[in-house]
Amino acid sequence: MTAARERVGSWLRDAGERQVRRGRAFVDDTEPEALAVVGIGSAAMLVAFVGFLLVSPLTVLPFAVSIATFGYGWVRHQEVTARVLTLMTTVSTILILGLIIVFIFMESIPVIRYESATVFGVTVPGLRLFVETRWDAVADPVRYSMVPMIHGTVMVTLIATAVAAPLGVAAALFLSEIAPPMVREAVKPGVEILAGIPSIVYGFIGFTVLSPWASTQFDLSGQGTYLFVGIVVGLMALPTVVSVGEDALSSVPESIKSGSLAVGTTDWQTMTSITLPAAFSGVSAAVLLGVGRAIGETMAATVMLRGVPRLTDPLYNVFYGQETLTSLIARNYGDADGLQMDALFVSGVILFITVLFISIGSQYIEWRMHRKFGGEL
Repeated sequence: MTAARERVGSWLRDAGERQVRRGRAFVDDTEPEALAVVGIGSAAMLVAFVGFLLVSPLTVLPFAVSIATFGYGWVRHQEVTARVLTLMTTVSTILILGLIIVFIFMESIPVIRYESATVFGVTVPGLRLFVETRWDAVADPVRYSMVPMIHGTVMVTLIATAVAAPLGVAAALFLSEIAPPMVREAVKPGVEILAGIPSIVYGFIGFTVLSPWASTQFDLSGQGTYLFVGIVVGLMALPTVVSVGEDALSSVPESIKSGSLAVGTTDWQTMTSITLPAAFSGVSAAVLLGVGRAIGETMAATVMLRGVPRLTDPLYNVFYGQETLTSLIARNYGDADGLQMDALFVSGVILFITVLFISIGSQYIEWRMHRKFGGEL
């Protein structure tokens, strides 16, 4: 016992000495030369970023200086250079996101002003975008209403969620709790491969197989229905729900499941009363990611829908499909200009705000479950 204690003490002393040496090396590495190198590299990168925003042909010069400076710093002062580079990438990510947000909001302002309306003597910017139902880019005066596209997006998202959520959670539960290890190892990579198939492939299959079949079976005029677009988008979102949900269910500690089985519950009761509630935050995040995929899907909806910006009659009729927010942008951005282009940016703003609220909702659910269980699940 004494010898073991001495070995542990010796190992701790050696580890402490190594840590002190590392600290001294870092202090030595922050000598004036290292600070000058990272300072010049950072300043050159900042100038290059400003030049890029100004579309200057001289942007390549400060960019080359920053690359050369950071290359020298990586050879001579690697730790300081790595810290500065990671900080710069983090800041640049936040900055780029902020610039994108500012850009799409600024571009949408003209049409918001144009579609203003007065209510009880108060001018409300952009009110007609959400209270009228007519989109007409060639009439005089032109009208740009987002209501038909919002309706189409909601219809497709609801149907896709109804497909992806139950099937995805059930498949994740099977892979995590029921399937033998050999089946799990074979099926999960296949599910992840499905997530990598381009959306245009799903849309093409839906256009050439599902839409003609629906037109024949339901005696529809033309192709494109919200029902089958939602089914296709739901199948596209299914791999995301399965993969993320399975990871969440597998993260539940085995001791909790074993304790439940020890008191006499069945495997099914353990899955439904212990595993699913404990992993609810992760499973709900998987479903929300699938919903986000459905809301932002572009090519499948563009290929399969008619492309007519109007409401269906009646509103709950899923056997007709007109337009969604994403398909509106994809179908019109090449020919749009002026207020019509600004209206497409309004569609982008609506999509951005929607996804933002979904993300906030996901974080809120995770926070509530963290408080409830007092853990990380």
